[in-house]
Amino acid sequence: MRLKHLFLIAAMTLTHGVSAYAGSAATVNDTIGAEAMPAEIRPLGELPFKMKDLKRPTFPDKTVTVTLADVNTDGKITPAINDMIARLSKSGGGTVVVPEGHWKSGRITLKSNVNLHLEKNATIEFSGSIDDYQPAVFTRHEGVEIMGAGAFIYANGEKNIALTGDGVIMGPPMDAAMRTLPNGKSVVENDVPYTMPVKDRVCDGYDGRTFYRPKSFSPINCKNVLVEGVTFERSVLWNVNPVYCENVIIRGITVNSTDVPSGDGIDISSCKNVLIEYSTLNCGDDCFTLKAGRCDDGLRVGKPTENVVIRNCLAKEGHGGITCGSETAGGIRNVYLHDCLFYGTRTGFRFKTRRNRGGTVEKITYERIRLVDVREAFTWDLLGSAMYMGELARRYPPLDITPLTPTIKDITIRNFTVESADRLLTVNAIPEIPCSGVLIENGKIRTNKIIRTINDADGFTFRNLEIQATDNRITVDDSRNVTFENVTLHIPDGALDIEMKGKKTENITIITDGEKTVCHQGKKRNLTTKPLNAQPRR
Repeated sequence: MRLKHLFLIAAMTLTHGVSAYAGSAATVNDTIGAEAMPAEIRPLGELPFKMKDLKRPTFPDKTVTVTLADVNTDGKITPAINDMIARLSKSGGGTVVVPEGHWKSGRITLKSNVNLHLEKNATIEFSGSIDDYQPAVFTRHEGVEIMGAGAFIYANGEKNIALTGDGVIMGPPMDAAMRTLPNGKSVVENDVPYTMPVKDRVCDGYDGRTFYRPKSFSPINCKNVLVEGVTFERSVLWNVNPVYCENVIIRGITVNSTDVPSGDGIDISSCKNVLIEYSTLNCGDDCFTLKAGRCDDGLRVGKPTENVVIRNCLAKEGHGGITCGSETAGGIRNVYLHDCLFYGTRTGFRFKTRRNRGGTVEKITYERIRLVDVREAFTWDLLGSAMYMGELARRYPPLDITPLTPTIKDITIRNFTVESADRLLTVNAIPEIPCSGVLIENGKIRTNKIIRTINDADGFTFRNLEIQATDNRITVDDSRNVTFENVTLHIPDGALDIEMKGKKTENITIITDGEKTVCHQGKKRNLTTKPLNAQPRR
């Protein structure tokens, strides 16, 4: 049954520009993105969780430089640069310098206490042949442990490593054969049984075996990792993907992968103590992404992503500005993103998992964010599509709760501006464990549509929001304890059309100037507390 409720409505002439909240949020200036990176890493300041300041690793004052003499008969520097790195690490460490020029390489393996430094106008173009990523190494593909290609630049079990400089890490040409190889036969959890020993999960592309494309930079089981200043171009998969790492600093990098399917920008996978700052991402998939393992294999590993700070960053294109998931099995917690700009991403804030992904996403705080030209500002996509998930994507009937049932809770998003969006919010949650503990407050919003639906939520609060919209409809379906507190709407006719569905829908509350009204299906109320003079969006 549809109910019409009149929220607090005030007359307003719409103007193009930044809202009042944007004064404290990030704008396009010298405070965000790779071009704004300062020389020093400032303290983390006050955080919603305990985390010590991170310091960049230091390296001995010893340098070796790649030269033309290091190019082999195949035109690559692979053997020479890997030998340099290994020898330098064995002798105590230092810096391997890649000077100006266009260099070609297969997989490079970083070792402890070595900084791989690309000087200005230096480009390393990585091979598109699977032969240059052999033998298979221990890595993780989309949240499942395998033996595979690893990455263009790879490390395993090392300490104090870095990739720095003003140069470019570039994938193979866009017509390289590697790009056409299938990403498995189906989803990875079906292709790689979690009961199979990891050493037997060989995905090297030989003898009919699957070849999972390499990431651009992906250390695994490493401590004290720095990525600074480098530009990533033309990846074949994800760009920067630390796995099982601790004390990670990523700053001042630029990613350009808009033409690359699954071309994620930065994917943090089961890592602890991470700082991402002053980076600019233009991606063919999600931009800033937090992951923690997938399905049964992720539960078996059981390593969370925790203590992550993202600040002063710019996402210009991509599926999600900031995404939690969809690999959530180990848990994602203690995340603080602030003072960032998402300009043209498909979604601003995205929470994504599936019924069989497991884990808990919790204690997430985003503040002082500006969104411009996004399709949807807030998205909870927890069921997925039947194409990939089959029956698990069906909302009803609710399924039994198992160790693989994910939980999404305790999320705060505040002090933000949505300058232009097609839609404000969609929540498609899991009925057996509704998403809960969500607070969205202190925002200025300009959007066409307001809320497509809030499905299967228990505890959503919208507080101190000013919303300008061309549509006046909201759907609440099997959700409870949803509160709109001091929400001002500028909408057609000054009337909000709320469709309340589902037997579990209850306690939908509107609080305006201290007056509290609980909406019930089948009853109508006018919630007018001031004269109405709403104007449509112009």
